[in-house]
Amino acid sequence: MEAVPALDEDLKKILGPATAKVLADQLGLHTALDLVHHYPRRYAERGELTPLAELADQLDEHVTVVAQVADARILTFNGGRGKRLEVTITDGSGRLQLVFFGAGVHKPHKDLLPGTRAMFAGKVGMFNRKLQLSHPAYEPLGTDASDQDAAAAFANQLIPIYPACAKLESWKITKCVDAVLPRVQDVVDPLPAALREGRSLVPLTEALLKIHRPSAKTDVEDARQRLKWDEAFVLQVALARRRHADSQLPAVPRRPAPGGLLDSFDAKLPFTLTEGQLKVSKEIFDDLATSHPMHRLLQGEVGSGKTMVALRAMLAVVDSGGQAAMLAPTEVLAQQHHRSITEMMGELAEAGLLGGSDQGTKVVLLTGSMGMPARRQALLDLVTGEAGIVIGTHALIEDKVQFHDLGLVVVDEQHRFGVEQRDALRSKGKQPPHLLVMTATPIPRTVAMTVFGDLETSVLDQLPAGRSPIATHVVPAKDKPHFLARAWERVREEVGNGHQAYVVCPRIGDGEDEPKKKKAAEEDGDRRPPLAVLETAEQLSRGPLAGVPVEVLHGRMDPADKDAVMRRFAAGETKVLVATTVIEVGVNVPNSTVMVVMDADRFGVSQLHQLRGRVGRGSAPGLCLLVSEMHEASPARARLAAVAATLDGFELSRIDLEQRREGDVLGQAQSGVRSSLRMLAVIEDEEVIAEAREEATRTVAADPELAGLPGLRTALDALLDTEREQYLEKG
Repeated sequence: MEAVPALDEDLKKILGPATAKVLADQLGLHTALDLVHHYPRRYAERGELTPLAELADQLDEHVTVVAQVADARILTFNGGRGKRLEVTITDGSGRLQLVFFGAGVHKPHKDLLPGTRAMFAGKVGMFNRKLQLSHPAYEPLGTDASDQDAAAAFANQLIPIYPACAKLESWKITKCVDAVLPRVQDVVDPLPAALREGRSLVPLTEALLKIHRPSAKTDVEDARQRLKWDEAFVLQVALARRRHADSQLPAVPRRPAPGGLLDSFDAKLPFTLTEGQLKVSKEIFDDLATSHPMHRLLQGEVGSGKTMVALRAMLAVVDSGGQAAMLAPTEVLAQQHHRSITEMMGELAEAGLLGGSDQGTKVVLLTGSMGMPARRQALLDLVTGEAGIVIGTHALIEDKVQFHDLGLVVVDEQHRFGVEQRDALRSKGKQPPHLLVMTATPIPRTVAMTVFGDLETSVLDQLPAGRSPIATHVVPAKDKPHFLARAWERVREEVGNGHQAYVVCPRIGDGEDEPKKKKAAEEDGDRRPPLAVLETAEQLSRGPLAGVPVEVLHGRMDPADKDAVMRRFAAGETKVLVATTVIEVGVNVPNSTVMVVMDADRFGVSQLHQLRGRVGRGSAPGLCLLVSEMHEASPARARLAAVAATLDGFELSRIDLEQRREGDVLGQAQSGVRSSLRMLAVIEDEEVIAEAREEATRTVAADPELAGLPGLRTALDALLDTEREQYLEKG
């Protein structure tokens, strides 16, 4: 993993500009080091033919198969003017047709004689209800003179099949890797010798040679185990160093005053806190009482009462003479939090001096769309300390926002914020403020250890008393249109019983999202564009929900209009709200009992779970209907069935993760840079990650600067390019 000149060299110099450009543009590979870490996806054996049966699941994907030619024949059409070569290949259990047209038929006809074994790469298509590869690239694995070089390359080895692209087949990537492999002799091993020997891991150079050119399956296993440890350990060391550095920072301990604001608030609560809320609050209060900054992640199921826990933490800080800021990702959510927090606090939120429990404190809202007088007053309340709690959007981060004494930053739905935004708010404290990060997207333990490894984690998995279960059903609109008609009847029934409903659509439909509509249409081929809020609301008002008060809500509305719509909905004047995912988090209207998600297959598993959490928040049971036109056997429908089958967000987050590429977990989604995880699978490799975290914590405690481990320091530098370093530092 060490960035030495040999491995840092640009691929243009090694492979030539044309090949290097394809590798860079299509696969994101720029240096010899990048290419060395582009591992084979799987391996084919010379004595074994790859199952062709699996191709049915890979329609429209680029695949590489190893198979034997069963027969080949040239057919003519257009009165003999056109020629088509049809080649049938087999793996002993299935057959696949290859087609070549025009002048391109002669060479494959000569190369692909019956009995020839070869690798074929192309895009899986369908013609006359049969799978086929049209004009595939191929590399014979035969033994006649012209094939001897190719055969020799694979003679006694497993054949690596690399993640490839249309312009560069797997075997061409094999040749590129061959050109850089000699350089791995220069790599410096990042793992401490004691750790490597204690766990019987092979040296890094050996692991890289074995992963690319294994002689046997045991080579691949040895290499994988070693490379997983590299990724897990180097990453966990980066996080352990971050935790260590944080523990050295000074912070003002914030303890609630006995008989103060927090006690007054608790005394007037009309319900009892759950065991989970009390346990998590204790963890937070213990952190706040220390003289270094709290860094805690609070995960909670939708509706588990995270806001209550965060509010009690903010009140504790105000009690101690400090201020608390809550950062929300949207104006709708900031306004919602402000409304619910002031309602929960009652007269305690009605001004008075900072920390004074008799008069309470001021709770102010700060968003980009506020009028100038209200904004000026909010800024004044913050700088004088009159306001103990501020809730706002990224408007809080602007330079002109100054605090009297910022003691706690609460970030809601942290995945919606860039690292810089969180950091800018934290920098407004005289000393580093305590940090509480909240998310309603449940994160499996290993992902939390990997993505949020510099944060301590608290989990709220108990729903408050009085919450109702939510029944979820898939509505197959195309196969059974009467099910959709019944869905609208159910909405009318709920409204008739005095309740309210949400209808969620993937698109706004105001003309500005035409490019999005066009892109979706191109990607989906024959599929219609995603349904839009404005069109759906109009159709419902004219059709199945005629006479029912329907309004729309989406992100491009004027903020004052958005707030007015939410107020009318919260007051029960509007019965059905047709919205985009702007309602996904934080919107709390306990009287809403039913949600209909249109084109539900266009949303992710975790997102559907989040949306569903908007209903069943009162005493009446909730109902969530996932409407889809996708075929019953499609992966999209399987995803919807998974959401319908469980209310356990942690289970759904595992499913979500297994269906996405691992890289999304740690790559662009978090830091905006390419994922560093190429071998480690955060769900499968739970044990490796947990052990690597322990080893990393021990290593950093013994040698925080890693002075005695130059190889590890070099590996950290290679992993933590500037952007990624900032991500880990500020996360």
